[in-house]
Parts: sequence; structure tokens; C-alpha cells
Amino acid sequence: MAMRSLAVLAVALGFGAMVGCGTSEPSWNETRTFKFGPYTIQPEDDITDQCVQITLNNDSDIYISTVTLKTGTGMHHSNWFWVPEHEFPGPHWNGHNSSVDDGTFTCVDRNFDQAVAALFGGVVFAQSTQDPMEVQQFPDGDVIKIPAHSKLVSTIHLLNPGDSTLSLKPTIALTPVPEDQVTTVLAGVSFENESIALPPNAQSEFSVECDLVAADQPPPTPNWPAPTFKLYHALAHYHSLGTGMDIEAVKADGTSTSIFQTTTQIGDSLGAMLDPPFDFTGYAKIRFTCDYYNSTNGTVTWGQELTSEMCVFLAFSDSPVDWAGGVTDVESPGPPTMVGDVYTYSHPCYVVATPANE
Repeated sequence: MAMRSLAVLAVALGFGAMVGCGTSEPSWNETRTFKFGPYTIQPEDDITDQCVQITLNNDSDIYISTVTLKTGTGMHHSNWFWVPEHEFPGPHWNGHNSSVDDGTFTCVDRNFDQAVAALFGGVVFAQSTQDPMEVQQFPDGDVIKIPAHSKLVSTIHLLNPGDSTLSLKPTIALTPVPEDQVTTVLAGVSFENESIALPPNAQSEFSVECDLVAADQPPPTPNWPAPTFKLYHALAHYHSLGTGMDIEAVKADGTSTSIFQTTTQIGDSLGAMLDPPFDFTGYAKIRFTCDYYNSTNGTVTWGQELTSEMCVFLAFSDSPVDWAGGVTDVESPGPPTMVGDVYTYSHPCYVVATPANE
């Protein structure tokens, strides 16, 4: 396993919107581009414990239509959330200005957790694995709402499996639209399956089926609406052993329809707009399946490191709630069923729905 080298991670803690010398900070009437880093990554570095904070300095709600992330080679992936300024405070937080703690930090030092970020904030952007430049652009009128006095927080995974030192100066840009041009405010959808254990030298697939009907949940019945939303965008996340993902909508009678499917390898975009948006009306469950070919001699389990795998999908819907869940603890996938020469596994799903855009 590639080991992290603390001495070679160069981090610049101060950054903000990219503006020319002598100019004022741009308003939220135009695209805002933020620097983070820079990072120097030595050969065999595999750095998974770092996070980034960017205070947006937005005194009012902003409506984001496009997110553009430019990283270059060495950024394995990153997941971006908006949260209120007071969440995950840094050491200098004084109750008024979170930007004093902007920059790169060790995630555990601020107790940062992606599930908590999704609960108290919302998903903004997820980078396809090892994609050095990616644009998430919604159709006209479709936006992510970021409430006033928010900040971006992201996990980042820096990876250099090569023989030469890498230097990164990443940026993330947010493009807003005026509120009077908004037609649909989107909510986040986030599911993952941590119960994966890829058999050595074999093909395998791992499925989780998540029931979104409130009446089907164990008591007390959650207070959430019927799943009559539309899905506008979906993105898969897996590592180098992943060969694809299929996201399906399942009716109460068990019949299913594919929502999104990818067989793209890492390094290319693993996300796409759904055109037209997928109408979930009449369906009860989401099923997502990750496919792998493990070419190694050992069992590969969940984790961020190069020698581990992941099974995650993120999406955006017009639901009034953020949907999340799956298998959120590392545990055994249970015994497999052989379908031809493929080891197939399934696991029960945990679902949570929280009011979106509040």
C-alpha cells in the first residue's frame, strides 16, 4: 500500500475568489472561482484524510447552475457540500467569520463527516474518479440552492501512483443565476454500499435495494413524501477495479427500469444529466449495483485508499427532501450467489429523508 508522507504535502491555507490585482471581490451576480491548495504530492503518496473549506461570503441565498472543477492529475476524487458557516468550525471560529479557517485541514480535527454534511447542508458536486477537469451544468432554470451564510466543505483524496512528483493548483468555480430565472430547485440523493468484499481473481457485483415508501419503513413511520420526484443527474463512484454501475427504479411488483448506467473506467466522467429527467412516479425503490473485476490475489474491501474499493452514487432530484442511505457501515456482504462465473451479493438498505433546501 502506498503510504502517506506528511512532510511532502504543501498546503496554502489562505485563498479566495480569483480576482485581479486592485479589483474588488466579485459579486454573486457572476461566476466565482476559488483556488484551493496548492498541493505537492510525492511518488506513492496516497492521502485520504484531508478536507477543504471555502467560505462563500453570501449574505443572501444563491442559485447555482454550473460547477466547474479543475484539478489536474493527482486529485483522485473529491465530494463537495454546502453547510452553514457555523458547522464543522475551525480553531479560529469566533461566531462571525468562518473564512479565518478557510483552507485545507485534517478532516477529523473538525469532526467532518459527509453524512452529517448532507444532513445539515446539501450536496453541491462530486468529482468523477481521477477526472482532472469536470463540469456539472444543469439545464436552464434548474439549480442548486445554497442558503445565505454558507461555506463549501469537501473531502479530497490525493494520489500519486507514479514515479514523478505532482504539483496541483486546483480551482472550483460556481456559476449563479438570478432567482427570477429559477424554475426547479434540486435536492441531493446520496447512497452508498460499504458492505463490499471483492473475491480475488473474479468478477463480482453488489446490489442494494432501497425502499422509499414511508409506509414500508419500520415504525415509527418516517414523515416523508411519496417518491414522485424526477431525477435530473446521476454520478457513480468506484475505483480502478470497478467496471460499471447500474441504478434502477423498482416498482412494488418487482419490475424495474434502468435510470442510469455506466461502464466508464476511472479517469473519465462517471456522471451525466438525465435527458429527459427520469420520472420516479409509480416506483417504490431504488436499486443500485456496482460491478467489479478483482485482478488481485486478495479480497478487496471498502475504503478510500488505492488498494480499496467504493460503491457510491450521487444524484439530484426535484424532491422536497434529500434522500440518503444504503449500507453506511463497513460490514460483511453475506454469502454470494453464483450467476455464471459472477459472485453476486445483496444487502438490506437503510433510508433517511430530510427536508431539503432549508
